[in-house]
Amino acid sequence: MTLLDSLSRTVPKHLATRKISLVSNFNNQSKAASSSSSNQLHHKQHSSNSYQLLSNSIQNNSKKFASSSLKTYFSKSSALIQTAADNDSNMNNNTSRFNHYSIGTVYEIADLPLSPITLKMIMSFGKTINQQTLVGASYWLKDELPKRLARQVKQLDTLPHGLNLMPSIRKVRELYLSSFNDVMMYNELLSKGRDEGLQFTRKLQDIYERHQSTIINVAKGVYELKTKMKESIFKNSPTFDFSEYSDLHASLDSFHINRIGMRTIIGQHLCLHEQAHQPRKGFIGLVQMETNPAHVAQQAIEHASDLCRMTYGTAPKVIIKGDTSIVFPYVPSYLYYILFELLKNSMRATVENHNHADLPPIVITISAANDVKLREHVCVKISDEGKGIPRRDLHKIWTHLYTTAANNVDMLNDDSYSELNGPFCGFGYGLPLSRLFAQYWGGDLQLMTMEGNGTDCYLYLHCLGETEEVIH
Repeated sequence: MTLLDSLSRTVPKHLATRKISLVSNFNNQSKAASSSSSNQLHHKQHSSNSYQLLSNSIQNNSKKFASSSLKTYFSKSSALIQTAADNDSNMNNNTSRFNHYSIGTVYEIADLPLSPITLKMIMSFGKTINQQTLVGASYWLKDELPKRLARQVKQLDTLPHGLNLMPSIRKVRELYLSSFNDVMMYNELLSKGRDEGLQFTRKLQDIYERHQSTIINVAKGVYELKTKMKESIFKNSPTFDFSEYSDLHASLDSFHINRIGMRTIIGQHLCLHEQAHQPRKGFIGLVQMETNPAHVAQQAIEHASDLCRMTYGTAPKVIIKGDTSIVFPYVPSYLYYILFELLKNSMRATVENHNHADLPPIVITISAANDVKLREHVCVKISDEGKGIPRRDLHKIWTHLYTTAANNVDMLNDDSYSELNGPFCGFGYGLPLSRLFAQYWGGDLQLMTMEGNGTDCYLYLHCLGETEEVIH
């Protein structure tokens, strides 16, 4: 079921003739499993296969490492997974601590095709906010969210090099299983009337808040693995280069961009419910119809400058030039995150490499095709004279936990961080996450640097709203 399918139907007809979705079928199948021996056999086999997938991942990781301590760690983890598989195959679907559905069912739902959306779809739907359209959106979310939540669980289970076994990653996995279970439990509420629909929306709010700390918890997991590998395998060797594990960073990119997508569709739904009672001029949910990059950049400049002055006692001047009148539909909070992160990096590099009394300015240039009819992308360039990045480090800048600043491990203990609560200062997540935010709606973020001079960051934003969200 696509979003447009849900929204094109009237509520009475939708309630009367709605086809049972694949997700609902899985729900019904799991409930009937205890009364059908054939279903029990299918459940047992599928759960066994799912746990085998995770166990194989563990064993493969174990083979890659020569360290006896890590081999022991992986061996114990594999045994725990097998125990969990045995227990799950002997229990009904509703007896799991974190999830009423078997891991086999979760994996099966994870493999269902997703229904990506576009900005135009969001704007078309949100032009008229009423009970009918909100209920239609709820039905779409009811079908779409279980697939996306299940996919996150499966991605976490299959993270390479033992990252899937780190305590912080397992914590994140449990939270996603809990959210999956919540959405599946509320699937039937939407057919009972308005009050239950509002209850579903409140549950979505709980889910949205539950995952606020996902980024910091995943970062903790990466740090746990990085520390364990460095100590146990490489014996604290200075030649250890975590950026070389390209498959791990690619897996993290997939996980995080899918998380952006999931929080977008939940956040959009919550904003529409709020705007149904308190309209926000110029906005349709999260989307501002006429987002002005110059205006968003000015906000990012003010906040980044405040942070820079708090840290260093001074901040470089930032100049905005180019076409400052450009407007297009976009999610301004995402644009703000990207610009704030880039400006923070440029300011730090500038202040640390120049006399504070004579700081060169940072220049933001905004440009697009002169003919609006031919305009597909808007480009925002941020140029600094912060002496650039060494060429030997260029391949590392998009990897997770790489930073040119001193590591601030204490930040791992701060659970207040989220992707829109300020990027990590000196922790190495800002650039890769900024690029994912840009790529989510069909844009990109590229970086050109001249060692000894400075860095130019090119942010490309797709402004037509026709590109489907990037989800993996």
